[in-house]
Amino acid sequence: MPQLDTSSWFITALSTAITLFIMMQLKISLHNFPQTPSIKSVKLTKSNNPWELKWTKIYSPLSLSQQ
Repeated sequence: MPQLDTSSWFITALSTAITLFIMMQLKISLHNFPQTPSIKSVKLTKSNNPWELKWTKIYSPLSLSQQ
């Protein structure tokens, strides 16, 4: 059975990688990005949650009396 000639594989893989890199650079460079992004005003609204109005006591297991 004849042996597979792999002498051209390095140049093929290298040229493929370079071509993909150049194509991605061209694709990114042709993309239109906004020059001055607009600033949006953010209004903070406080919601009234029922658990914020109540005081709750949290018992840790160590503070409970031993049974």
